Amino acid sequence: MHKEYFVGQGKKDGQVLRVKEQRKDRWKAYVHDTISGIAELDYTAMEEMAQHLDQLTKPPGSLGRLEKIAVQLAGITGSIKLQKQRKAVVVMAGDHGVCAEGVSAYPQEVTAQMVLNILDGGAAVNVLARQAGASVYCVDVGVKTEVKHERLLSCNVRRGTRNMAREAAMTLEEAYEAISVGIRIVDHLYQQGYRVLATGEMGIGNTTPSAAILSVLGGLPVIEVVGRGTGIDEEKLRHKAAVIERAIEVNQPDRQDAADVLAKVGGLEIAGLVGVILGAASRRCPVVIDGFISSAAALAAARMAPQSVSYMIASHLSEERGHQKMLDCIGLTPVLHVNMRLGEGTGAALLFPIIDSAAAIVNEMATFDGAGISR
Repeated sequence: MHKEYFVGQGKKDGQVLRVKEQRKDRWKAYVHDTISGIAELDYTAMEEMAQHLDQLTKPPGSLGRLEKIAVQLAGITGSIKLQKQRKAVVVMAGDHGVCAEGVSAYPQEVTAQMVLNILDGGAAVNVLARQAGASVYCVDVGVKTEVKHERLLSCNVRRGTRNMAREAAMTLEEAYEAISVGIRIVDHLYQQGYRVLATGEMGIGNTTPSAAILSVLGGLPVIEVVGRGTGIDEEKLRHKAAVIERAIEVNQPDRQDAADVLAKVGGLEIAGLVGVILGAASRRCPVVIDGFISSAAALAAARMAPQSVSYMIASHLSEERGHQKMLDCIGLTPVLHVNMRLGEGTGAALLFPIIDSAAAIVNEMATFDGAGISR
């Protein structure tokens, strides 16, 4: 049996990604093959970069995170000759059956409407990506209603998750299939020359599964990690926490198995972003992590493939409660603190110019010897 993934429907992106399903665990095997291909960083290049940075006309370490990013990029690319690379934000979109429990301030149909807004270039992520000279690719991995647009990357695994407060959000096979979508999208973009990727998402209600993932994988009480999402009031916040607690009780996700957690209390777009992260790491590309939902995907990816963390850069600290705990669980430190909580990949897009600045410092700043300056 063949299964087709249509990447776009117009002339520009009209490419078909075709795969063969030869056995039931096809998707799981594909994901684990990708994980096995994630290499360690090049520590020799990192040491050379650190030494080079100390030769530049500045006090050692005085450029802070710029220097750490430069060292990380050297480890990822295996070179101290950093180049300004082609960049893209991958926005995974999906709907959530748990919205039936009244956990969001917005109706579910807003997901599809916002997907069209992103595809038309009118969303905040589009504006910030344009400022950074980056592209935005929007992927339908689980939107409930059919969306048609010539720029859409159409890879729908199922029309929204099931209501996790009553049953598993997905089957394990669907979760692995959604992860595989993310990996294949990375392969598609890599072939087009993109070398820096960022995670973005769109899905009404998706802070609910994100908080559930953090609670389970982080071993934290739900009340400590659940937040207001799109702006719910105190009463709805308590209700949202109760819904998450019920979902965890009903499904009993195995905290030692991130894929099981994704399937039972996760989301299709979150699983898709896990694939983006794993795929980027396997291609030796840095992947910029956005806010709370993207970090839930990063946490799951970190548990599935600890070596993938070396390829992640945390863009910012979200205003969503629990985000700092999420980053602590992964072992990431955010670069920016700008009080954002929009999602879409907006915070990640803001980090692109900083990555370019790190490369420019390495390539253009004079050394003490070259400038004839005494140490």
